Amino acid sequence: MEAEDDLDDPERLIQCPYDKQHQIRACRFPYHLVKCRKSHPEVAKLLATCPFNARHLVPQADLGDHISKCRDKGFIEHDIAYCSSGFQRDEVNAVSTWQAPPCDEDWETELLEQPNSPFVWGMTNSGINSCSVTSGQKNYLPSSVRAPESSPYTASWKDSVLCDNYMDRRDTI
Repeated sequence: MEAEDDLDDPERLIQCPYDKQHQIRACRFPYHLVKCRKSHPEVAKLLATCPFNARHLVPQADLGDHISKCRDKGFIEHDIAYCSSGFQRDEVNAVSTWQAPPCDEDWETELLEQPNSPFVWGMTNSGINSCSVTSGQKNYLPSSVRAPESSPYTASWKDSVLCDNYMDRRDTI
């Protein structure tokens, strides 16, 4: 039992398959493998990765023997047996009884009903008579929050041009 507990110890030392001089803590071993594989590409070509545990790197000639003896194979076989038992199939085939609630929204109608006015965060579109933010608009924000007076994404010289264009367009409608 002591040997099995030792396998789960994150502080135990594992020998690197790329460089036998490297002794790596188990918790750092996956990261070390990636780094050392880049440093030793010629050794990496000679090693094969176990299909049950990517930390198991063995010589390609010994891969078949390793697969038959790998202790991690039992975990995969257990998962396969569990999946094929039909337990998960019953869960997957279960039909959901959830239905979407009815929707009263009609975005196309709402779009046609709205005036062609610029969007100002926190303000309603009703009653826009000029470019002034305070003219006839209602602020629906909580008292602790205030709407910005200008957009941080437009330059101040553009504001007067946009306002003039909007007023000209509104007069022609």
